[in-house]
Amino acid sequence: MKATAKAHTNIALIKYWGKRDESLILPMNNSLSLTLDGFYTTTTVEFKPDLTDDCFYLDDEAVVDTQYDRVSNFLKLIRNYAGKDNLFAEVHSTNHVPTAAGFASSASGFAALAAAAARALNLNIDDKTLSTLTRQGSGSACRSIYGGFVEWEKGEQADGSDSHAVPIAPANHWDIRVAAVVLSSNAKKVLSREGMKRTVETSPFYSSWVDSIPNDLNQIKDGIKNKDFEKVGAIAEMNCLKMHATTLAANPPFSYWHDTTMAVMHAVQELRESGISAYFTIDAGPNVKVLYLPGDENTLKQSLREIPGVHDVIVSKAGQGISYL
Repeated sequence: MKATAKAHTNIALIKYWGKRDESLILPMNNSLSLTLDGFYTTTTVEFKPDLTDDCFYLDDEAVVDTQYDRVSNFLKLIRNYAGKDNLFAEVHSTNHVPTAAGFASSASGFAALAAAAARALNLNIDDKTLSTLTRQGSGSACRSIYGGFVEWEKGEQADGSDSHAVPIAPANHWDIRVAAVVLSSNAKKVLSREGMKRTVETSPFYSSWVDSIPNDLNQIKDGIKNKDFEKVGAIAEMNCLKMHATTLAANPPFSYWHDTTMAVMHAVQELRESGISAYFTIDAGPNVKVLYLPGDENTLKQSLREIPGVHDVIVSKAGQGISYL
């Protein structure tokens, strides 16, 4: 009872920010992402009858405490779904996601874990069901089940049965690229989960943010369909800024940006003014991701690397969904 799966991380172009149910990880709004080929996790799950507890190794190091609890609790969910509560697993996971790059490895990590565990238990489930299960380990991970452009539908049911990702356009639909601008590897003062909760509960801007999402989604999906880069980029950048504005109005207020974050944002805007089509997006952290088209890659990389405080620029193309090794 053993399987190995590979999953790529993703970058949200329409952000997921805030939950309506913390335990089931049900979002307040739909979100839309692009799966990336350059960042991924491979995970092997083996259920062994002689084990009395789960064991988890990440990059060949035994994992304990909170991170272990998240994995073990998620495996419990998969076991319960399969009706095999008394089986425990040995998990070996390898991350190809530079922690300093600002891409949450939990997206690729839990997607690979869910796929490998389901395959090892011989669960005959479709990708929609796999995405629904994966969501309960990490919200953004449910989008990494699919490649290319993916929408996470928030759903309406209280039990979360209709909250899962759906594919919008495959990876080969459009050669759009993302540069991860690495600024800092310092730990965040406000973790994403805490930041979401504080924003939902205290920010007067939050309701306007949620109300703006349906129009952003409709517009960006139209842009993706028609390969309108300026439209897609402008909406993604605006959506990012609106999300971060909600944190500035929270009580107490907080921000994930550093001085260099602002410098990169300004540099991207200046590149656009000079004729280089590029747009930024930022998740809950200081590092900036820049959307661009392949013809501008060399110029873009050189310009971004010259900004003081930028440690590296890592480029990625659209990636595929879950695969089994």
